[in-house]
Amino acid sequence: QVQLVESGGGLVQAGGSLRLSCVVSGSIGSANAMGWYRQAPGKQREPVATTTSSGTTNYADSVKGRFTLSRDNAKNMVYLQMNSLKPEDTAVYYCYVHWGVVYWGQGTQVTVSS
Repeated sequence: QVQLVESGGGLVQAGGSLRLSCVVSGSIGSANAMGWYRQAPGKQREPVATTTSSGTTNYADSVKGRFTLSRDNAKNMVYLQMNSLKPEDTAVYYCYVHWGVVYWGQGTQVTVSS
C-alpha cells in the first residue's frame, strides 16, 4: 500500500516562508512524475509544481520565482519551498506521485494572513 504523508503546513504572515515535505512509501526514483497540487476553498484542485522523470519541472505562473520543488530520491522525499507567500496561496496542499497510477497524500493546510 503506497502512502504519501505531507507535513510543514501552518499559519504564516504574508511575505513569510514555509517548506512542505512529503515522505513517500515507495521509490520515487522510478516515478513518472511527482509534485504538488493545491485546493483553495470553493475552487478546483490545481497544479502548483510538478517534475517528471526526464527532469523537467513546471510551475504554475502564480508561483514562479517564489516556490521551488525539490526531491531526495535516497530518502523518498519531495519538498516544496514556498517564499514570499501571499494570502492567495492559502489552500490545502497535496503531494502526489505518478507510477502509472496517481497516488495522493492527505494534504496539509497552508494559511497566509495579510
